[in-house]
Amino acid sequence: MDFGRRFVRGGQHFDESYPAPHHPVSTDPNYTFPMSEAMRLVVEDLGNRPYADAYQDQAHRHEEVLASRDGRQALGYILLVEHPPVVTISRRASSKDHLLATPALLASRGVEVCETDRGGDITYHGPGQLVAYPILDLNRLKLGIHAYMRLLEETVIRTLAAYAIAGQRDTTATGVWVDRAGTLAKVAAMGVRVRRWVSMHGLALNVAPRMEDFQLIVPCGLAGRPVTCMRDLLGSAPDMASVKATLVSELTGLIREAERAADAKVADAKNEATPLT
Repeated sequence: MDFGRRFVRGGQHFDESYPAPHHPVSTDPNYTFPMSEAMRLVVEDLGNRPYADAYQDQAHRHEEVLASRDGRQALGYILLVEHPPVVTISRRASSKDHLLATPALLASRGVEVCETDRGGDITYHGPGQLVAYPILDLNRLKLGIHAYMRLLEETVIRTLAAYAIAGQRDTTATGVWVDRAGTLAKVAAMGVRVRRWVSMHGLALNVAPRMEDFQLIVPCGLAGRPVTCMRDLLGSAPDMASVKATLVSELTGLIREAERAADAKVADAKNEATPLT
């Protein structure tokens, strides 16, 4: 069974299909899958896009999702992007203290610094890192923030499993980790903002980024915690298009599971409220 969605790359719309979760992923660029009528879920591949521009893309989609509440069909987005090298600093007061590099060093590496309104701490984005920004009505999905973060983690864990990488959670820190000789190393970071119960920001999966740039910061504010990537874990870099396809397939499947669970809760509540005759 396939799921179908509109896929956007470089501002141009075309049809692309991803196999259902846990099935081998095709990289054929000409595939589509039919969506549930309950929520229209649009996947957009923004390509390589500066952080500030992608933030504006998120903000516009956020407004569209909010506006869809007045219609008959819910709307959601999954934005995919690779950013040029950038360090992003969250609203947390201590985040700036975790920037280790001088302005001169950052400039020599071509790394921008942006303050942002997501949760979490400081992080690095760059080419070779797959960033996914789900813009979803959590009210529609009946997901609290904690449950939503676990959904994002599960998305990455399932994506890694498709490449025989055993991702796991750390109960003391958000994100996805892998065991490297008894030490947990972070392979995916997460930070979100939820406004009027619609999500922004999301997850960053290290596929094959420039790993030395993580030395510019204390990643996620966690001193002494190593960072890794799929390339280092596999011995060679996986195809980014295939990783994107796998991640979108897994994320879509989990969103649909949440949607079905939400619909079941609504149906149960209606049944309980209906008087017996």
